[in-house]
Parts: sequence; C-alpha cells; structure tokens
Amino acid sequence: MKILLGVQGTGNGHLSRCSALVEALERYQVDVDVLISGRAPEQLFDVDSFGDYRCMSGLTFATSRGKIDVSATLKSNAWQQFWRDYHRLDLTPYDLIVSDFEPITAWAARKQRRRCIGIGRQYAFCSALPQAEVRATQRWFIQQFAPATDVLGMHWVEADGVLPPIIHQRGRRLPALPQQVLVYLPFESLDDIRHWLAPLTDYQFSIFHPQAKRGQAGHLQFFAPSRVGFAEQFSQASAVISNAGFETTSEALSQGKKLLVKPLHGQFEQRVNASLLEAYGLGSFHHQLSDVKIRQWLSHARSSQLHWPNVAEAVADWLASGAQRPATELARTLWQQSRIRRVA
Repeated sequence: MKILLGVQGTGNGHLSRCSALVEALERYQVDVDVLISGRAPEQLFDVDSFGDYRCMSGLTFATSRGKIDVSATLKSNAWQQFWRDYHRLDLTPYDLIVSDFEPITAWAARKQRRRCIGIGRQYAFCSALPQAEVRATQRWFIQQFAPATDVLGMHWVEADGVLPPIIHQRGRRLPALPQQVLVYLPFESLDDIRHWLAPLTDYQFSIFHPQAKRGQAGHLQFFAPSRVGFAEQFSQASAVISNAGFETTSEALSQGKKLLVKPLHGQFEQRVNASLLEAYGLGSFHHQLSDVKIRQWLSHARSSQLHWPNVAEAVADWLASGAQRPATELARTLWQQSRIRRVA
C-alpha cells in the first residue's frame, strides 16, 4: 500500500502528530510519501521520520505579537502558486490520500475525485462538540480550506465521531519539578515574554521560541525549537504556559501538567480550544498575560491527567487495512480505553 500524507507545516503540532503516524505506518510496511506546506523548508526541524519529503508553499497565516494579521496573510500567500501546485499534483500512484489539514493534497484529491481522509483537530469542528461555539461560517471555512471526504477529528474528551489525540512519545521522561514551568508561546514577542516572567523569581522557566538562542538570564532559560529538547524540558515541568493549539495542550494533559493558555487572537480554533479547556476544568486561559495573572495562576491552578491509548498505532492499523472499518467504530474502541484523573 502507498499513502500520500499532506502535513500542515504552520504548526509544530501537525508535524509532531504526523511524525508519530508515519512511524506507526512504517511498522505496517506501508509506503508513505509526505508533502509539507505552509512553512519555508529552512524553518522546518526534526522531520527525519518523513524521509524524502516534498515541500510546497501552500497557505498560511501571518501573525504579529499574538494576533493574526489579516492584511499580511492576504499579501504573503502565493495564491497562484497554490492553484498550480494542486492542479499539477498527480495522485495516481497512491492508494490513499491523507491530509492533516493540508490544502494542496486535499484540493488535488477533490479535483481528481479521489477519497481524502482528513485527520486532525480542525476536523472535529465539523461535528457538534459539547459546549463548542463554532459558527456555520467557521465550519464552512474548515471544509473549504482542506476538504476531505472522510474526517477523523480529535478532541480531549469523548464526543461523537472524534478520536482522542495522537501523542508522540519521544525523548526521556524525567520527574516533574514543582517550580519548573515550560513556556511555549511562538506567536508572542520574546520581549513580551521576558517582561511577563522576569518578576516571577520563585519559579524556573524554560522558554522555547523561534527567535530564542540557547542561553540563561537568572531564572529564565531560553531554547530554540527542538523536538527532543522540548520533550525533556516538558517532562520536567509541573506547569505549561502556551498558546491554545491542540497538540501542546494535549501533551500537557497527557502528563498531568497545570495548563495556562493564551489563544492566538483572530484564530477561532484557539479561541474555542481555550474556552473548552476552562469549561471542562482542564486548564485556564487569558486573552492577555501579565506577571500578576501568571503568578496568581501558578499559586492556585490544579491539574488533570488524561489517559489515552496509542492512537497513532490504531489509526495506522486502520489505514493499513484500507480504512474500510467505520471511523465511528474506531473512535468508540479508543474512547473505551481512555480515562481522566483529576489531580488536587
């Protein structure tokens, strides 16, 4: 069997999830070709598991200081190149097309009238998630950005037709330290992050950021993005401060971390994620951060640990079998193996 996997490169969560899926598919002797779009090739890292992958411009969002910049987004995307890429992409060598919210593979499949399996968080919003405020126009946007004939959405708690998250197990798992906090806010200004955390000298902060260089300033440690390094620092933290992307929040919940999120302004998925985390009692969120808000949260926050099975392995088995079994049965089986543990 040969699969084309389209990966949305704008977020590290997509790369992490698809890396776990590719590694699982290899155990089933499935031949996987990977196409990444949405990020310049020189900005990608830790993609060795993808082998000889292809990289295309695709579509992405421009951000500035924690907000989506609509004008810059419209100007920065190469719309004509996107049109040419999905029209020229030949899908005839592949038995299955899979898209993790990647638009070139999805639109090529639509044009060539091929089955396309959409996997990822965004596709969960095509269903009626409990307490999720998603407008019809936002569902339409998801369906048009990376259209799929079959969808496997993902969510933290059980809901109709969605799967638990795919967690990429990597790096050494180290004991968590009570005063250690991991900070991953890639869309925020690094100067803003320093300003928020500098007064909080009772805690040790490990800060991962695209503009950071390895170094230390008192209780603040800075790291450039690194999959293995991130995993090791993550495991030692008792608390996580991040934007409201799905993958990082899922990893925090799987390890029982206290969780504070700042949703990316103008990105409805992150807004919904943040609201649901608080509604479910799994985390807290603020639209604006400050040293006072962070200190208060660190003093009073509680954590929850969510136990999910090996979803990547189950999805790989499902795909390797031709994806013939109803996705609802796959979801039901996985949720029967999941549970939540509240931590005081």
